[in-house]
Amino acid sequence: MVIKDSTNEGERMKAFVMKKIGEVVFMEKSIPEPGPNDAVIKTTTALVCTSDVHTVKGAIGERTNLTLGHEAVGVVYKLGSSVKGFKEGDRVAVNAITPCYKCHNCQRGFPSQCTQPLGGWRFANIKDGNLAEYFHVNEAEANLTLIPDDVSDEAAAYTTDMMSTGFKGAENADIVLGGSAVIFGQGPVGFMATACTRLLGAALIIAVDAVPRRLELSKEYGADVTINFKEQDPVEEIMKLTNGEGVDSAMEAVGNQGAFESCIKATRPGGTISNIGYHGEGDYINIPRLEWGVGMAEKTIKTLLCPGGNERMTSLMRLIRTGRVDPTKLTTHHFKFDEVEKAFNLMESKEDNVIKPVIHFD
Repeated sequence: MVIKDSTNEGERMKAFVMKKIGEVVFMEKSIPEPGPNDAVIKTTTALVCTSDVHTVKGAIGERTNLTLGHEAVGVVYKLGSSVKGFKEGDRVAVNAITPCYKCHNCQRGFPSQCTQPLGGWRFANIKDGNLAEYFHVNEAEANLTLIPDDVSDEAAAYTTDMMSTGFKGAENADIVLGGSAVIFGQGPVGFMATACTRLLGAALIIAVDAVPRRLELSKEYGADVTINFKEQDPVEEIMKLTNGEGVDSAMEAVGNQGAFESCIKATRPGGTISNIGYHGEGDYINIPRLEWGVGMAEKTIKTLLCPGGNERMTSLMRLIRTGRVDPTKLTTHHFKFDEVEKAFNLMESKEDNVIKPVIHFD
């Protein structure tokens, strides 16, 4: 069941919603009201994610009139009475994941697995998302992050998911200083995983994709070698590049069975496989038995859900401010909010060399 925000029936806004599986529309909704610990944000800039496409196709089940979107920044419109450290009018970013920071999973150190359905992922899952003129944020003190004056709204929007997810994928991959790593999939998250792999000190970074423009851009983000999997067998090439040993770290940034299997096959014994991709189809993910050492190759598989919170988001902003990474290179298209369905369709079709469309509300 979708949790509905409390509303003020007197004020209305436009929202881009999943009417039902397979159908999206614009809808007029009430502007949400904040509880004592919450905030309402007036949206200025947002991104469209392939996860929204998976949701509309039914990956997490039926949703009715659910506002889509989980990557947005804006200005504080209203604050709950107990919220400190922010004021109305502040420019803020909100991570795609908004944990409560109170439940047992949060207190155990796994806030992304906050004890809600599918963890701390609330936007466009169990509550309305932020492809709307206004959106609600729970636990505002922990989940709002001030945007520095020298960081654009567009750049800040990338911290909400693409940077946080991609960087955590590399962090989870146990990158070896001076070691080797491969990233399967050079979409927005894969690019950010590539960038973080370079920052963490890998000496051989391999990027795998089939789109020439994406393979070119992966070099700008730190890839030393690129492999077009339509032209070469990536596992064979990786083995050649590593003298038959395999890489120390492999990242799956697609959500694809074939890419996941290739990660297992391309990783050396004792290495780490980091799954970043959203596996939106099928009932099982299979592991190639022999390359897994029939279960005894000491290959570690780690998974993740985009980490959020003020502390992490502030760190990501700092990486942008100091020039360590420029996520805006991922932007290929710009749309007004009234045109968001065009952006959504592009993310579904992957036509026109789209990587990431930016939605402007002003």
